[in-house]
Amino acid sequence: MFSGFMVNAWVVASIVAVVAGLVGFFTVLRGSSFVAHAIPNGSFAGAAGASLIGVSTLLGFGVFALLGALTVGLLSRRGRHDVATALTLVTMLGLGALFVSLNVEYASETFSLLFGEILGVSSGQLTPTVALAIACVGAITILYRPLMLSSLLPDVAEARGIATFRIDLAFLAVVALATTMTVPVVGTLLIFALMIGAPAAARSFTDTPLHALGLSVVIALLTVWAAIALSYATDYPVGFFVGTISAASYAAGRGWAAWKRRAGLPGRAARRPTPVLSTPD
Repeated sequence: MFSGFMVNAWVVASIVAVVAGLVGFFTVLRGSSFVAHAIPNGSFAGAAGASLIGVSTLLGFGVFALLGALTVGLLSRRGRHDVATALTLVTMLGLGALFVSLNVEYASETFSLLFGEILGVSSGQLTPTVALAIACVGAITILYRPLMLSSLLPDVAEARGIATFRIDLAFLAVVALATTMTVPVVGTLLIFALMIGAPAAARSFTDTPLHALGLSVVIALLTVWAAIALSYATDYPVGFFVGTISAASYAAGRGWAAWKRRAGLPGRAARRPTPVLSTPD
């Protein structure tokens, strides 16, 4: 389980989990779960187009992910966020369908982009994955304070001179970067589960933003580690275990929150005058 090709799987999966936990936390906090679904799924059109013209699929995926993220941000400025996201998604999916129909050799690559090949990660994928992961973590570190304030208290952020629209665009660019890094490894369907399940569960277990951010990363790591181990032992797909464990962790978090309310236990927010994670799930 820890030798040969499996070493790459463990390393890359751990890197992906850390990035998914960090970026996914703010995705859930900002109510942008639909964006986390739309950008990876829609951006496969970029990989399909890149394969059609004979260039790197990673490059095509990255370009479409960034274009999709910026389009959502710009259209959302004067319109409904969900409508802008949906329109961007269907447009990219339409382009993807066209590109795939023009390239009969793309079926296997399409499957890998949807479901990933985490147990077949090559050594050549380690370097770009690490580089993009460092870029994602660095961007979140730089944006942390204004991003947290604009997510929890947007009116206060505006009053303090924070350009929330620019923060929105910057965060969407980070989501695009995380998508570019993770999809070739775990696929569009799995990264959505990983970016939403772990952060949503973390928010249920603690009211303190910084603690929830750390817990989100821990849950994401435990999810992928357990999924790989179970997949290796049973020969069932990694995606099955990632999805079910993510759902189970969220259910456990909601159960904990419900028990705490019934027991009348105060959260940290009741004892400290700090912002809490009070946005709806």
